[in-house]
Amino acid sequence: MQENHTKEERRLITLEEIRRNSELRTMIDAANDYLRQLGFTEHGPRHVGYVCRVAADILRRLGYSEHQVELAAITGWVHDVGNCINRKEHGPNGAALLFPILRDMGMPIEDVLTIITAVGNHEEGYGRVSSPVSAALVIADKSDAHKSRVRAGHADPEHDIHDRVNLSIQRNAVLVDPEKRVIRHELQMDESSSVMEYLQIYMSRIVMCEEAAAYLGCGFDLVVNGHPVNNRSTQ
Repeated sequence: MQENHTKEERRLITLEEIRRNSELRTMIDAANDYLRQLGFTEHGPRHVGYVCRVAADILRRLGYSEHQVELAAITGWVHDVGNCINRKEHGPNGAALLFPILRDMGMPIEDVLTIITAVGNHEEGYGRVSSPVSAALVIADKSDAHKSRVRAGHADPEHDIHDRVNLSIQRNAVLVDPEKRVIRHELQMDESSSVMEYLQIYMSRIVMCEEAAAYLGCGFDLVVNGHPVNNRSTQ
């Protein structure tokens, strides 16, 4: 019996299995609905899908193993489930929620710990990058600023700086140069907001992205409307 249990534990869980899990889907939807009621931008399938893709792409382009890439994708998909409890400390809350679910799915304990540590540390202020998966999650999560995040029918750009900034962002791209070891975040903003307003919201997140890129052995370039913002080389 012990041998069979060990074999089951070592089975690698895929992103598609995670996406099909009804408990996780319900938690993501509940978290998104809770944040909608609080007036936050979209944190549902669009956001977690973006974070999932970008986190995986960062590690893939930097030459990490397919297993690490898959873990980054999974972590991106589940990173915000803790918002179904409370916005405050949603990272640690999400990590606690995820542990039994991932173990019940048969995920190896090493992979579970990689995911929940990344989830529990993805917020600026108290989070600390400690693995490639964690670093990729931070950059993917903090880079998601775009007009499509503003909820239809709930936009208040006159009074809400978050809506105003996001509505002004027409293009958002995270580019990875594995030869120069640079991760470049490019934004195209229109005149309905400003770089100053963007920095009011995102400064601490940008600093965390710089730390995450450094963990991956890369520099982090933030470029808005073709101009470098964080004083790094953008050649």
